[in-house]
Amino acid sequence: MRKILIVGAGQSGLQLALGLQSKGYEVTLMSQRTADEVRAGRVMSTQCMFHTALQHERDLGLNFWETQAPRIEGLGVSVGAPDGTRPIDWVGRLDGFAQSVDQRVKMAGWMETFAQRGGQLVIHGAAVSDLDFFARTYDLVLVSAGKGELVSMFARDAARSPYAEPQRALAVAYVHGLGPRPEHPEFDAVRCNVVPGVGELFVMPTLTTSGRADILFWEGVPGGPVDVFRGVKDPAEHLALTLELMEKYTPWEYARATKVELTDANATLAGRYAPTVRTPVGRLPGGGAVLGVADVVVANDPITGQGSNSASKCAAAYLDAIVERGEGAFDEAWMRATFDRYWETARHVTKWTNAMLGELPEHVAGLLGAGNGAQAVADRFANGFNDPSDFEGYFYDPEKTAAYLAEVAG
Repeated sequence: MRKILIVGAGQSGLQLALGLQSKGYEVTLMSQRTADEVRAGRVMSTQCMFHTALQHERDLGLNFWETQAPRIEGLGVSVGAPDGTRPIDWVGRLDGFAQSVDQRVKMAGWMETFAQRGGQLVIHGAAVSDLDFFARTYDLVLVSAGKGELVSMFARDAARSPYAEPQRALAVAYVHGLGPRPEHPEFDAVRCNVVPGVGELFVMPTLTTSGRADILFWEGVPGGPVDVFRGVKDPAEHLALTLELMEKYTPWEYARATKVELTDANATLAGRYAPTVRTPVGRLPGGGAVLGVADVVVANDPITGQGSNSASKCAAAYLDAIVERGEGAFDEAWMRATFDRYWETARHVTKWTNAMLGELPEHVAGLLGAGNGAQAVADRFANGFNDPSDFEGYFYDPEKTAAYLAEVAG
């Protein structure tokens, strides 16, 4: 039986560990925190997952919360004007529903399941020196812990990382008491509110530790009016700032948020990071090699909501590659080929995300505007969140955009 070590118990690490476990591999999973500590800790992300990523969970029988979490059936885009109006405002319908399950709920549950099924769960913050030792006793070591010392083993890929600095300041709040958007009260939707020069506000339903809730998520342009959360420690102050900015820049969203309250004392999160692609193989001091997973090797800004989706797709691609390898060596050539397999999906996410972080070109603004009167345009853009490769056909090139809009109009 092949022995595999996975460092990091997030979406990718746990999904891969549970998948390998189901295939008969001897898996050790290292986590800095226990399941109880994760469940009682701070929120970690917004994690809206679309159809393909959810299907990877279903394929492994890990969709434990599917009947409890809100079914997100649409994705809306609003673009605000200085006078508080919305010149662009539409909702696209998703072909397959999306869902958001608070990672405190999911990761704690998956960790307990892994242990109950006989997996070796080690609660320990791994250092490079630890991996140097473990690399000699395991057939394969995978690093899926996206922060800290371990990430430094993976060099930045400058050719695939156009930004050296964070492009958004991030601020998340989980709340109860949000009212429905009056335009489409009959189904749940993620709402993306774009305020040019200021940033974006995302609003999405979720399942958290206390049941159904909603997430208010600001992405502020660094140095701009939304970049005010650095150093804010008090959750109540964080929520007050969130609502104050909503009232000023997205009054249509603020109108349904006047009675919200935080879901719990750990329901806020703020930070920033530079979007970065790294080389997939980390070299240990003793000469061994480890393979980076998901955010360790491809970390995109969350403006396109792809983090958990990419983590799920990476875990699925790596699982297939490991099983297909059989008894063959997990050498550096195999590691690079395995990452390249994932990059075929991830490259579309990175290209689209980096494009959305810049000032939107005139043809993209026209495309979004066309969603006002053409449901087909709204639906296609919304479903791109599930399959970003579709944007190649009509999004980046002005001529392709014009041809697509002419086709829709015809």
